[in-house]
Amino acid sequence: MSDYQSMDKNALESELKNLKAEYEDYKAQGLKLNMARGVPSTAQLELSLPMLDILKSGSDCLSVSGADCRNYGILDGIDEAKELFAQMLGVKPENVFIGGNSSLNMMFDTIACFSENGIGGEDPWLLQGKIKFLCPAPGYDRHFGVTGFFKNIEMITIPMTENGPDMDMVEKYVEDPTVKGIWCVPKYSNPDGITYSDETVKRFAALKPAAKDFRIMWDNAYCIHDLTDTPDTLLNLYDECLKNGNEDLPIMFCSTSKITFPGSGVAALAASKNNLDVLKSRYKFQTIGYDKLNMLRHIRFFNNYEGVVAHMQKHKAILAPKFELVINKLTEELGDKNIASWHKPNGGYFVSVNVLNGCAKKVVALCKEAGINLTGAGATYPYGIDPNDSNIRIAPSFPPLDELAKALDIFCLCTKIAAAEKLLDK
Repeated sequence: MSDYQSMDKNALESELKNLKAEYEDYKAQGLKLNMARGVPSTAQLELSLPMLDILKSGSDCLSVSGADCRNYGILDGIDEAKELFAQMLGVKPENVFIGGNSSLNMMFDTIACFSENGIGGEDPWLLQGKIKFLCPAPGYDRHFGVTGFFKNIEMITIPMTENGPDMDMVEKYVEDPTVKGIWCVPKYSNPDGITYSDETVKRFAALKPAAKDFRIMWDNAYCIHDLTDTPDTLLNLYDECLKNGNEDLPIMFCSTSKITFPGSGVAALAASKNNLDVLKSRYKFQTIGYDKLNMLRHIRFFNNYEGVVAHMQKHKAILAPKFELVINKLTEELGDKNIASWHKPNGGYFVSVNVLNGCAKKVVALCKEAGINLTGAGATYPYGIDPNDSNIRIAPSFPPLDELAKALDIFCLCTKIAAAEKLLDK
């Protein structure tokens, strides 16, 4: 009998004994395997290496406007970079601001700007006392880290559904004027891999928050990170907001971090003129201009948006077999055990696994002892607290296939051990 929850005590004890023997064999191998973060593999990084040799003379360093990209200036980025990111984000170039190498940095700066300077004609958030931010979960731990840094912001967990955040809860919470924003990863969400439905996007665009300074932090990190030939499609939030007279609601982000070099990519945000005016009032004191040579390298390397899409096909060829391996291993090892569930993503960088309630920390600890590094249990929830202690994020991008296969075997083994012990303790 494979269903652990239907096994009698003797059968489950026998199964656990065998599992532990297998686990000790793995421990003896002294493995060091990493599935903790969505890090591109060396093979993926090699795809963009020719970019570093593109600018070879002074004449190569001129933008289409004639500006010398080696020099100071152009606060919001060169025109050709704004054109490219406008297509990625589904907005007009005049709505785009090009930053440095990190969209997370731009998100932090946005929260800091609204905290210190205010937005929507309202007082700075730091002067408003305790405020709240909505956090769909399981979600991106670094989003929660940003809002958690600001001590006057209370994070409110919003459950994720198969269509995106629970919009009934979102619509109810925004009736509270102390609720100032929400984090969103709308396509191939981190970690579930869910793409928000058209209805969800339309409901976001139609929100009527009590707070004039409420903003949707729309982190479209995986906007072109497809893994199949039938990728998910995401409705354009900005267009929908325009239809509702809500163009000031979204602040949109993306970057080339998982397209070219995570440490040396290009990040961008898009927003309405009202929002950009406030953000630029901070940026103009923070920098004279970001790395325009890096912007130019990216433009010359890709040439246009179609070049980016073609480049992502090369990434897909490397990543798709790894995600297929993850799903196959989970299905083969856990599919009939009734102790875990997961969603098969069509893109992005993660697979989210839900083990039996109360078992996630145990699984992660067992994996660590056997030499497998995973994202900490609870990291996908605000304050690092998963109320069910069940969600685990798997990041399969970095390890080679052979190492990934072994890491997954151990992960599945640890999941079975934790489940068997949990069920025997009942």
